[in-house]
Amino acid sequence: MRLTVQPCHTLPTEIKLHQVSRLLEISFDDGSVFKLPYEYLRVYTQSAEAVGHAPGQEVLQVGKEDVTIEEIKPVGNYGIAPKFSDGHSSGIYTWDLLYTLGAEYPILWADYLHRLEAAGYQRKASTEH
Repeated sequence: MRLTVQPCHTLPTEIKLHQVSRLLEISFDDGSVFKLPYEYLRVYTQSAEAVGHAPGQEVLQVGKEDVTIEEIKPVGNYGIAPKFSDGHSSGIYTWDLLYTLGAEYPILWADYLHRLEAAGYQRKASTEH
C-alpha cells in the first residue's frame, strides 16, 4: 500500500529484532520507540512488487501472518533493507518510512485489516496485533 511519508527529522538510535514476538523495535533520537510487527512491515513494503510503478497499481499483500525477518542490511545512512522469510528483500525502509509506520500504526493496521476484509481474505488467527 502506497504511503505518503513526510520527513521526520529524527534518526534511529537503536534497532532490535525480537524473533519470538516477531517485532522490530526501533528507537529514535526524539525519544520515540516503536515496536512494529514483521507482518505489518512486510505488507507496507514500498517496493514496486507491492505498490507498482504508479498510483493504482498497488497489490494487496496477503498471507503474511507468519512472515519473519531473517536479516537486516543497512542502506547508506538513510534506512534498512530487511530480508523476509517469504523471500521478499527488495523493500527499502527509510528512517522516515519507519517513523511514519510507527507513529501511524493504529490507523494503518486498521486500514490494512479493512482492505483484507473487503477483498474477502480471512486472516489467520495470531497472538500478535
